[in-house]
Amino acid sequence: MNNSPQLPKKIAILYSHVQREYFPTEEQYITEKDAAHDAAIVAEHVKKLGLTPLLFAADPTLPERIRKEKPEMVLNLVDSVKGDEFLSSAIPGVLELLEIPYTGAGILGLAINCNKFITKELLQQNGIPVPRFQMLANATDPLDSNFRFPVISKLNEIHGSVEITEEAVSENEQELLKRIKKLIALYHQPVLIEEYIEGRELTVMLLEGSRLNVYNVEKVFHRKPKKYLITTFSDQWKESQKNIVHYEKFTDLHLDRLARRAFDALAMADYAKFDVRVDKRGQYFFIDANCNPAFGPVELECAIADILAMYGISFAEILRRLFINTMNTAHR
Repeated sequence: MNNSPQLPKKIAILYSHVQREYFPTEEQYITEKDAAHDAAIVAEHVKKLGLTPLLFAADPTLPERIRKEKPEMVLNLVDSVKGDEFLSSAIPGVLELLEIPYTGAGILGLAINCNKFITKELLQQNGIPVPRFQMLANATDPLDSNFRFPVISKLNEIHGSVEITEEAVSENEQELLKRIKKLIALYHQPVLIEEYIEGRELTVMLLEGSRLNVYNVEKVFHRKPKKYLITTFSDQWKESQKNIVHYEKFTDLHLDRLARRAFDALAMADYAKFDVRVDKRGQYFFIDANCNPAFGPVELECAIADILAMYGISFAEILRRLFINTMNTAHR
């Protein structure tokens, strides 16, 4: 007798409730402004599986609506609550209280993901290679004397390539301090800096099914960089990705093992994405980690669908694996 759970019939799709006033800059708003639209497209694909999708914004009415509609599980696409990425970890908390199975990382995984410094610390402690890094709470913090320029600076608590421009890479301390002052004044949060790794860039996608599967690709850029090869905010949000980059399969069992170890170290679940640099010596460096990365079909140009399609896995199959894995986990 097969006791494994079947696909749930009624699935709630949660997405960020987006208002312009929630975000300090237009850039950050752009990363979330299409949340409702994208969730609706995902819902159409859920319907094609013969399932009933329910679309809920992550606003104050969410718990009441879930209680009323009683979905069998939740597809959690929420990236922020009231514009704050840290608060996205509250969504699994609500679902745990309501005893509703949900996709993606739990409270701990999402909280870790919203602090890049802690993410790097955990990766390093678990033997995952990362560039030399440091967090600066203000421009007067002393810079680690071991740092070698150029360095790249990132907002510690915001993803989506926000403020990643050509100026993100600094060649000297004067340039770096100018940028840190600007970022802290705008976003009121610490800045993570790390040594820039010259080399090829890989995207590592993981998807749980009967086991944790790893799918690696190399990002091949269609343009020559002005000086440093980075995917800027403009590349990601103002251009079609097909005009910027294409993917080529990349195979290395050692990288697969590192990715699985990183997945566990960061309390990820169901699916995740890592950005990895390979230097001239062939050394891997994990430069970014995303639990619950952008999720959607190929028409939304989401990496998960584009990359897995190269491996013969359709978006319908991604949804099926995700739902079955979530229900299996809930029934353990």
